[in-house]
Amino acid sequence: MKNLILFLALSSGLIFTSCTGDPGPPGPQGEPGVNILGQVFEVTVDFTPGNDFSRLIQFPSNVEVFESDVVMVYLLEDVVQGNGGSIDVWSQLPQTFFVNQGTLVYNFDHTFLDVRLFLDGNFDLSTLGSAFTDDQTFRIAVVPSEFASDHMSMNELMRILNVDDSQIETIGN
Repeated sequence: MKNLILFLALSSGLIFTSCTGDPGPPGPQGEPGVNILGQVFEVTVDFTPGNDFSRLIQFPSNVEVFESDVVMVYLLEDVVQGNGGSIDVWSQLPQTFFVNQGTLVYNFDHTFLDVRLFLDGNFDLSTLGSAFTDDQTFRIAVVPSEFASDHMSMNELMRILNVDDSQIETIGN
């Protein structure tokens, strides 16, 4: 009886593996893929007493944030001239500056729908000059946690995501 079961099992396996036919036609093209490694977008904001030195930025509709994602924010701190042209200097938030009035911090928090950029300080923020409040440019990255680290530079992040500056979406706010 055992030999009969073994024989049937082996012969059915042989029969099914030897059944081949002409391949069918290819299926229809699927939807465009989603960048599973993360996305980066850019926004320029003003911090004023009228907005409590805070700006709420809605994630673009093509950016989906999952519970396991990490949101990273970078401040364009400077643009310097190099051999090949200008080079952007990005600093990861939170970023602390020691100004004449005291300590100033650029910081953020986020939900699954938005990120709030804000200034914090141990002094009256309305005494800040426009260099710290007007036309502040940020890059916001949504990255799966396995690809993020606490002190990742913007250049390293862009390299990991295989993204260059021309692919960064600039959103208005």
